[in-house]
Amino acid sequence: MLDVALLPGEYAVCRLAAGTSLPPALWADPGVADVVTVSWTADGISVICPAGRAPAQADVETDWRCLRVVGPIGLALTGTLAALVDPLAEARVSVVAFSTYDTDHVLVPAVRLGEATGALERAGHRVLR
Repeated sequence: MLDVALLPGEYAVCRLAAGTSLPPALWADPGVADVVTVSWTADGISVICPAGRAPAQADVETDWRCLRVVGPIGLALTGTLAALVDPLAEARVSVVAFSTYDTDHVLVPAVRLGEATGALERAGHRVLR
């Protein structure tokens, strides 16, 4: 069983063209956001952030909610992300998943939040609201 915290507010999943400069507003005040994550490849830059902080020049998909495994969890622990994603897949809830050094996160569409939390609870997890 995992304790999973529902973070406040809605999140955006964003795509910037490769080589784009990231706006400093994404992390200028880290106390404002629970989660901001950036990853890049040769094809582009992906940003996950609170919907109100989405970069203006990005392709943006909003209306996601963020669930975070209460941690920290050890890097050697296996199966944590699968324990979240598997019940969500069975419930046919789309996810965007990412990990940090301390824990795992799953974004689900805001319109499917009730279905997502229900699926996690049926799988034995506790969702903290």
